[in-house]
Amino acid sequence: MKWFWLSALVIILDQLTKYQASQYLALHEPRAIITGFNLTLMHNTGAAFSFLSQAGGWQRWLFIGIGSVIGTGIIIWMIGLPSEKRWLAAALALILGGAFGNLFDRIVLGYVIDFIEVYYRGWYWPAFNIADSAITIGAIMLIIDAFWFDDGDVSTRTG
Repeated sequence: MKWFWLSALVIILDQLTKYQASQYLALHEPRAIITGFNLTLMHNTGAAFSFLSQAGGWQRWLFIGIGSVIGTGIIIWMIGLPSEKRWLAAALALILGGAFGNLFDRIVLGYVIDFIEVYYRGWYWPAFNIADSAITIGAIMLIIDAFWFDDGDVSTRTG
């Protein structure tokens, strides 16, 4: 349970940056930072890559339900983890923090605030936020854990 601080940190950073983006950026108007990186305020009513964003509103409740169930499952998983499984606990904490950061937006606003936009020439990656980044990093760590570590702990890696 000692890794819940990381989830809380992700939620706080996510909400603070979304608040700042909402205060200082105009909706759908990119603000260039460097080539390949903009800050662009977006309201995403869908899931990843705006999946189901045009579904008419029912998707909000679907995503709230899915996020709540997954978040609860991760909490239960984390509580049952042995203390030596630090890598796995950190991965789950990042995913949990990201999921709850976006879940908060869905419950309170009805959409998720995205504002980080990455592109190369004419190809744009869908806008995302700190919560999405934490979920992605946590998921990559889970994959590494599944294929690399015998027991989910970096400190016991052999070979």
